[in-house]
Amino acid sequence: MYTLRKVVAIACITPLAGFGVAACGGDKGAGGGGGGGGDINVALTSFPDYVDPQLSYTVEGWEVLWNVYTPLLTYKHAKGKEGTQVVPGLAEKMPDISPDGKTYKLKLRPNMKYSDGTSIKASDFTYGIQRLFKADSGGSVFFDVIVGAKDYADGKANTISGIKTDDNTGDITIELTEANGTFENVLGLMFAAPVPPSTPLDKDATNSPPPSSGPFMISKVDAPRTMTLERNPNFKTVKDAGADEVAGANVDKITVTENKNNSAQVTDIEQNKVDFMADPPASDRLQEVKTRYGSRFRMEQSINTYYFWMNTQTAPFNDIKVRQAINYAVDPEALERIYSGGLAATHQILPEGIPGHKPLNLYPHNLAKAKEMLKEANPSDMDITVWTDTESPNNEAGEYYESVLKELGFNTKLKIINADNYFTIIGNKTTPDLDTGWSDWYEDYPHPNDFFQPLLAGESILPTNNGNFANIDEPKLNKEIAKLSEEQLGPEQEAAYAELDKKYMELAPWIPYGQRTLTTFVASNINLENIITNPTFFQYLTSFEFK
Repeated sequence: MYTLRKVVAIACITPLAGFGVAACGGDKGAGGGGGGGGDINVALTSFPDYVDPQLSYTVEGWEVLWNVYTPLLTYKHAKGKEGTQVVPGLAEKMPDISPDGKTYKLKLRPNMKYSDGTSIKASDFTYGIQRLFKADSGGSVFFDVIVGAKDYADGKANTISGIKTDDNTGDITIELTEANGTFENVLGLMFAAPVPPSTPLDKDATNSPPPSSGPFMISKVDAPRTMTLERNPNFKTVKDAGADEVAGANVDKITVTENKNNSAQVTDIEQNKVDFMADPPASDRLQEVKTRYGSRFRMEQSINTYYFWMNTQTAPFNDIKVRQAINYAVDPEALERIYSGGLAATHQILPEGIPGHKPLNLYPHNLAKAKEMLKEANPSDMDITVWTDTESPNNEAGEYYESVLKELGFNTKLKIINADNYFTIIGNKTTPDLDTGWSDWYEDYPHPNDFFQPLLAGESILPTNNGNFANIDEPKLNKEIAKLSEEQLGPEQEAAYAELDKKYMELAPWIPYGQRTLTTFVASNINLENIITNPTFFQYLTSFEFK
């Protein structure tokens, strides 16, 4: 997912008139079609960046919208490793791929309808991909490999020539410029979900989202405060068309409201006023939750990297010696303590659990060495703006990082930005003083390419929705990323990705510091055992049901 998919918290708060809230616990009312029923009220620690399938690129957005917009391919509705399997979604079956790996042929299932009753057409897939480029979506970098995509993005063509569709037969043919070993994964991302041509082409549809093709539809949005999901009345057309791998909803309605008080969420769940909380409990409440509410709580493995980025295009971070010195100065174990056991200290790009991960630590903590290297580099610009967001403990991580830079002699200014729009702000190239700051990255799909192409390849530097915050553009490494993406993943490729991790860390555009563990904490009336936690999309809201 482009710019950095942050951890989401979901709790249970129902908005009343004015700004008051009422406690809730879930109404086990009768549900229409698809099992279960009832209403769940939930709260996000931060509102989704966009309520738009072509633009959303945070955990908050994906965890909600994944239940609304179904792509041609999708991921198996299952826990753990089984949930990394790509399966047919709106397409009848997996694509037929030409021997040279450049041509993909799919067929849209017949007679499917969006939530507003309009027909889902093959050409809607083309339209969705076009929106990626017109809106400068961070997800567009995954689709540059389609023939004609770059010409369309540059305004040299009126359509993407490499996509051919037939609305009468449902046939979709996609021509690539070269073979791509990750393209089936890419087609399973929400970026590729078809949307009708009534959807604005060149801007997000946050306050008026496109009609749904998935089990839920968005019936109301008041960004950035609240949104409501209800059963999609036309989802039965998707199921009737044979989309067995796309799970239906177990509840009738989900009301989502932003609530930033983590500790209050914990208390409300303990008192059964809250249905679900995906964000890890605040560090001073974690042991309490584990000890007293173990039957309603579990730890969840997650594939992610937390890091600080440095803008390699501007002083002082255009000097590799400065970047390497700061890598030595930051202590991942100190950050592990800040996250109170919810983060395992690491110092590399590829996290444990992703193919190609090989333990690496080129910069063991050594503050004295960092100071010596910085003295030798003698940077002319010592004024630095440090960026982080308001969510704890990310804000504390940013404060620690600023303190390290001060210890090294830099004149620092800390900017703590509301988490709702943090990535939008630091992803906009016109934002001044984007020197260095905090970020995280959760896998878009289970492949090491996802930790390089959207984050470190030169082509991922965009004017808005930028995901390459370090603005690193190394032609030789760009070619390595492109070459590896053409190949099917195997032992040789995994070894090459491990080496690529080392090469980038030698250049030191980032200071990676850890891999975070997520949690699930629910009220006593929620069936925890049946909640499906996917490595990429986290808790499937479709799997929630009452006991």
